[in-house]
Amino acid sequence: MTSILSSNRDTPTRSPRSVLLRSFLLTAALIAPAMVVRFGGLHLEPVLSLVIYGAAVVAASFVLAWAAEAAQVDVSGGFAIAVLALIAVLPEYAVDLYYAFTAGQHAEYTQYAAANMTGSNRLLMGIGWPVVVLVSLYVARRVTGKKTTTLMLEPGNRVELGFLLIAGIAAFIIPATGRITLTLGIALLAWFGFYLYKLTRGDVEEPDLIGTAAAVGALPDRARRTTVVALFVIAAGVILACAEPFAESMIGAGTQLGVDRFLLVQWLAPLASEAPEFIIAIIFAARGKGTAAIATLISSKVNQWTLLVGSLPIAYMAGGGGTALVLDGRQIEEVLLTATQTMMGIALILALRFHRNTAWMLLALFMIQFPITSTHGRMILCGVYGILAVAGLVINRKHLLATVRAPFAG
Repeated sequence: MTSILSSNRDTPTRSPRSVLLRSFLLTAALIAPAMVVRFGGLHLEPVLSLVIYGAAVVAASFVLAWAAEAAQVDVSGGFAIAVLALIAVLPEYAVDLYYAFTAGQHAEYTQYAAANMTGSNRLLMGIGWPVVVLVSLYVARRVTGKKTTTLMLEPGNRVELGFLLIAGIAAFIIPATGRITLTLGIALLAWFGFYLYKLTRGDVEEPDLIGTAAAVGALPDRARRTTVVALFVIAAGVILACAEPFAESMIGAGTQLGVDRFLLVQWLAPLASEAPEFIIAIIFAARGKGTAAIATLISSKVNQWTLLVGSLPIAYMAGGGGTALVLDGRQIEEVLLTATQTMMGIALILALRFHRNTAWMLLALFMIQFPITSTHGRMILCGVYGILAVAGLVINRKHLLATVRAPFAG
């Protein structure tokens, strides 16, 4: 989710209208070319098309993030969290669900659905988590003058970890069976629904808004609500309009440039769609709100393993496929690698302490995967993740049962 919650709401130093005007002009400049190409019936070469549609997706993602943040001023309590959790994932999921839907008639698209899902998942833990923690520790050291090596999470964050732990365990069913079945998809969606239910029962504080979101939040009530609704509609429309050509242009660009199309889909689309979330989390970490920032990214990880993965077989079936999205050997390896990375990350922070060394380890292991191109290499990396996961579970074993129980407590 892109929502970060804390006790105060910022007032922008410039007038809200001037901040909004600058932001809207910039995003409009990035979105307009894609709309002209899309609805003007123009056919561009794949690389140029990728740049144009990619810029529009990134811009629309920022618009969506601003609206989702500002909406918290008017939508109270857990309902806000539930709605924002669904809204924030739209850019990333629109592309992945398109691939899964198309795979129902064109089997070769299955690999792209798996690529986008595993890439976004690993990107979040491999870059998002460690960068936010490292920035938070750096800021804490500058503020206090003391060497700070650990970011402490809140006791309430154990609920998110519990949901992620159970979803992460269920994820191993996919490489074990070589498919994402409709039954598993429904179970994961039910788990996500239960997760939202738990969020609605928690206390929510007044949102802390920054930048354009703060400018929207500072508008008079009627103008703010109208603006938020308009931003939602515009962003959703742009994302849905661009999802198909953006997804197709990535495949075409890979062919034109001689780049592995699987890798292009795996990393470029998630990077574009998750950019606003990463930037917002890093900004909050830089402002000394690292615990809230990392908690939000943990929540996003729950969304990916439940809502995203659970939706894929449904999209596949809706596109004319069967009741199971069948994966090939490479896709199974990628899912296994993603699942073991998830378990390692969870195991190392079960004590609700995110150490600096853990952050560097996650980042280093994420970077190591890129030169690895063989099945043997990926299996070795899975083994490394698995060993570290077991070590983390042993070291933090006294917190394991509490984490498993957390989703069902209260």
